[in-house]
Amino acid sequence: MIQMFFLFRRFARRLREDHLDFVLLALLVITVGGTLGVLVFEPELSIFDAAWWTLVTITTVGYGDIFPTSLGGRIVGVLLMLFGIGFLGMLTATLASSFVEDRRRRGRGMEPITTTGHILICGWNYNAREIIEQIRADGKARAYPIVLMAALPESPLDGPHVQFVAGGVSPERLHQANARAARVAIVLADDNVEPHTRDAKTILDTLTIKTTCPDLYTCVQLLDQQNLAHCKMAKADEVIVIGAFSANLLVQAALDHGVTTLLSEIVNNRIGNDIYKVPAPPECAGQPFAEVLVRLKTERNLIVVGVEPPDGGALLANPAANYIIDRRDQLIVIGRQGTPAA
Repeated sequence: MIQMFFLFRRFARRLREDHLDFVLLALLVITVGGTLGVLVFEPELSIFDAAWWTLVTITTVGYGDIFPTSLGGRIVGVLLMLFGIGFLGMLTATLASSFVEDRRRRGRGMEPITTTGHILICGWNYNAREIIEQIRADGKARAYPIVLMAALPESPLDGPHVQFVAGGVSPERLHQANARAARVAIVLADDNVEPHTRDAKTILDTLTIKTTCPDLYTCVQLLDQQNLAHCKMAKADEVIVIGAFSANLLVQAALDHGVTTLLSEIVNNRIGNDIYKVPAPPECAGQPFAEVLVRLKTERNLIVVGVEPPDGGALLANPAANYIIDRRDQLIVIGRQGTPAA
């Protein structure tokens, strides 16, 4: 019901902006005048038949089930054809062009975003498509709207599942993207910037986001480990250093053959098991970590690999066996997405 109200309000605003309110009024006058006019010359018709014939004539449908036989009635029909069809054509043509213009503006990232609870992706590079596909493959994130904000002339993606805002990160563009209502922001390294200054731009974008939307959880992609401290100073919530991450994977592949195959599976939302976060089941509250580990593996085929305390403390990887699970803890588990944990 609320959506219908907003659609009607937007339609009414569009009519005013394109001066179509006069056209609608003219059509209403023509319809009423045509109905009353044909009733004068064709008194055997009911008011409903007269109104039906008027609408059929104006819209050029012409069923032929009702038609005037008197000279006066036919003159009324000619006037309806001349004026009614003209005003109706003006209305439909203007509305069609307005909708085409709206679509063009959305494709070029010029329209404000009204979506809430969305994932905001800032920037565009070689793996942005893969990031979006991974989000879509995640069970819990599949329904989240995605908004892409990038300095591109038009959206690089087809389809309605990703909304687009054209332009680099700035307070104005963040407002247009409704960033304050976003769920999370992902800041990507920009391929259009020289490699030696790419991280600097990413950090500056992060600082702009956190200054404009301090409460927006921000995940940042960096290329160089040396810039990690600067990104943390910009208040980034999580930072992924691509170079360091790749180096670590290569070392693990060299020292422990095959381990990276497992790591690739658990960070890929489209195949096999995933690693994700779930609330601690109520029945596990107050129990030692070792018992919870066995219980969730036995009952739900989930492997608990870490715990996130409720007080905002550091995430605990492989806690001690006697660590007591709090009812507000978040458990980091490996398993099939969609496996119930609570």
